[in-house]
Amino acid sequence: MPITAQHVRNTLDAYLAQHPDEKDRLSVPSEVLDEAGDSIASRKEYRGHVTAGAVLLRPDGRVLQIEHKALGIWLFPGGHVEDSDATLLDAALRELTEETGIDPGHVWFGSGIPLDIDVHPIPVNPAKGEDAHQHFDFRFLLRTDSTDVELQEEEVTDCTWQFADTLTVEPVRSRVLAAVGQDI
Repeated sequence: MPITAQHVRNTLDAYLAQHPDEKDRLSVPSEVLDEAGDSIASRKEYRGHVTAGAVLLRPDGRVLQIEHKALGIWLFPGGHVEDSDATLLDAALRELTEETGIDPGHVWFGSGIPLDIDVHPIPVNPAKGEDAHQHFDFRFLLRTDSTDVELQEEEVTDCTWQFADTLTVEPVRSRVLAAVGQDI
């Protein structure tokens, strides 16, 4: 069953309950969600649509980042949701597995509330017939004991395990540092 607007709303509300100071920053995804309804999960929703990402943490305090082939930048694994994804967390885990080959049996997670929700612009892509739009990226903290990575070469050119204190993206950096050493 595809991800519904109600699931996105519930996930956003749970996140904002933990981070009420981010309500203004997340007003655009909230407004688009109200207007778009269930099309909020469609990549054809050019006002903006949800995506899901994985901030994957190892016990040694390192976090996985991938080099995105099309964009040429380092990101956390993640991407568009698919009709087979029942939840945003399911989408994050599927994307992680697809892009890195990490066995989902070696990945675990906590509450299902995102670690962060990032809003960022995506440029026009004539090759895919896509207008410029925004991604509302629901990033989940996942943990693994695996170091085995097999990259999906169609989308990913490289990967690296960075110590959490070298991350530059806030609030992800501070939230991951707070989670290092904690069981979830």
